[in-house]
Amino acid sequence: MVTVVTAVANLAAAGVDYARSRWVLANMAKYGLPASWIVPLGVIKTAGALGLLAGLVVPWLGEAAAVGLVLYFVGAVGVVARARQWRDLPYPAAFLGLAVASLVLA
Repeated sequence: MVTVVTAVANLAAAGVDYARSRWVLANMAKYGLPASWIVPLGVIKTAGALGLLAGLVVPWLGEAAAVGLVLYFVGAVGVVARARQWRDLPYPAAFLGLAVASLVLA
């Protein structure tokens, strides 16, 4: 269940990226990230989510996807912290927690 929730959350986040949502672009600007990164970041989230779901059938694939998402969200937490946007920190931290839980349960 945790893996499915993590996958759905990441697919939803990727969808927001693909839609080039203004609030996401504004946050990226606050963090010092170029707007051109929004789609590639969405692709990473999509790949991680699909890998988690595939891992329900091929366990090593799910583990690899979970590791990838953990690394991605460690980076996201670091970017937000580096930008000193402390109020925004709970969002990537929640995704990191889901990714860690998926990895531990894998």
